[in-house]
Amino acid sequence: MTPGFAVNKCVRPVFMSLETKAMMMFARKLYMYLKNDGALAFKQKMEQEVVPLLQQQRGFLAQISFLYLNGREVQAFSVWKTAEDAEAYGRKAYPRVLRMLAAVIDGAPKVESFDVLSSTLQDTLALISGARLP
Repeated sequence: MTPGFAVNKCVRPVFMSLETKAMMMFARKLYMYLKNDGALAFKQKMEQEVVPLLQQQRGFLAQISFLYLNGREVQAFSVWKTAEDAEAYGRKAYPRVLRMLAAVIDGAPKVESFDVLSSTLQDTLALISGARLP
């Protein structure tokens, strides 16, 4: 774990079957504060630098960021095929993401991890994959 960064380790619920776990996706959430008037700069950093890096990572599926109405707080979610993929990203590429965002965020982001229980993302990805097949 990187000093100064809060990480919530994922503990898998016991009630889930192995079949359910095998089909589940995994998400990481960053909660952070932006510097004053930093929303546009954050959006540009995400689109031009962070997302291209995420797309190079094994198991990356999607990313979405939410800006609070106050314009200073952001929650950014990345979705991964497996917890192992997300953890590998956390060890290898996440430090680069922090350096990319350092100019636009205040302090250290809080990191949390989740199993994705329900989403339409699987359906969307299946449609996209199917559309690309010959």
